Amino acid sequence: MQAITPVTITDKAAEEIKNIMENKNIPEGYLLRIGIKGSGGCAGFEYMLGFDKQKETDLVYEVAGISVLVEKKHTMYLLDLEVDFHEGADARGFTFVKKQPA
Repeated sequence: MQAITPVTITDKAAEEIKNIMENKNIPEGYLLRIGIKGSGGCAGFEYMLGFDKQKETDLVYEVAGISVLVEKKHTMYLLDLEVDFHEGADARGFTFVKKQPA
């Protein structure tokens, strides 16, 4: 496990992730993956969340009781990222908020 964790997961998001892992037939050996898509240009990055097997280029972090995979080259882009879960009348899903360092 790594010492500095690039991402945080709120309690609400962790609860939802654990619920998905228990109830959606996630294959044995698969862990939560947090990463980025896109170039980071004008549109910025699109954050992604999913389940995957660990690859040689991954770092593994323990976040909110969940083993999280992050591809090494994505780590710097995920620093200070908070994963939350929103449940409202209009929408339901995970949100990604880039926190400003203290």
